[in-house]
Amino acid sequence: MSSSRTSLNSDTFHFLKWCAGTVGAIVTCPLEVIKTRLQSSGIALQPVYYSQVQLGTLSGGGVVRPSTSISPSVLQVLKSILEKEGPKSLFRGLGPNLIGVAPSRAVYFASYSKAKEQFNAVFVPNSNLVHMCSAGCAAFVTNTMMNPIWMVKTRMQLERRVRGSKQMSGLQCARYVYQTEGIRGFYRGLTASYAGISETIICFVIYEGLKKRLEELHLSAGNASAGEKTSANFLGLMFAAAFSKGCASCIAYPHEVIRTRLREEGSKYRAFCQTARLVAREEGYAAFYRGLLAQLFRQIPNTAIVLSTYELLIYFLRDKPK
Repeated sequence: MSSSRTSLNSDTFHFLKWCAGTVGAIVTCPLEVIKTRLQSSGIALQPVYYSQVQLGTLSGGGVVRPSTSISPSVLQVLKSILEKEGPKSLFRGLGPNLIGVAPSRAVYFASYSKAKEQFNAVFVPNSNLVHMCSAGCAAFVTNTMMNPIWMVKTRMQLERRVRGSKQMSGLQCARYVYQTEGIRGFYRGLTASYAGISETIICFVIYEGLKKRLEELHLSAGNASAGEKTSANFLGLMFAAAFSKGCASCIAYPHEVIRTRLREEGSKYRAFCQTARLVAREEGYAAFYRGLLAQLFRQIPNTAIVLSTYELLIYFLRDKPK
């Protein structure tokens, strides 16, 4: 395979991955809105039957959380949004999300490549440790640079307005945050995002372990020579990616709830540890997993497709013997 053909295919695949990310953001936006609503403190102040709550009480004003209150289900939140706010509210924050797709991927891969060069000079080149450290550094840089966009997205998703009323655009929301909280307001929840880097590392460790095991089983079965791929390989990689992402999400999910609480407007949450203590004391440890089901429905298929596509890309773009 010639280098020019490889470069062309690589550019094409990167464009297709960007398109896939954009489509994925649009399709999964309703699940992300529901997840964010479930993570918010307003949910904790609602009575048992979510459908009977008036829209004006969703912010928690004047409502005392009963001792028997439970978190509403994904379907109950979906029904309430459709009835009280309309279908358009399921796509709140989509604008900032779409704006952030390309830059976040560009920053991540550029940071990953640079970090990998540095770590290859320190550790065993291209080892698992190098990949883990590179992924952690790339996530750190990406979270730092992209937090203002994700902050605006979360604020828009938490905004609740009666059906038919005008909702703030992304630019209006950003202007409001700056006017009321200053530059620091755009970096609320950043510490929780840093804590979320652990999810990337956990996912990678599990995925690489499963991938290595699948390759060993494939070779021991004598189905193909070393380096040769079949459809069964990629199905196995999709399963490995889905399983690893599911495990990582379940383990590291509490940081997402804390991040959403920190990004709420006018909330009592100020710092990562303070928020964790408040949520645990006032709502119990189960509150750290509100919205997890919506997150799994949104993330697992996407991660399985992205990682298996990446493996497919590497396989077809590598130099093959003539």
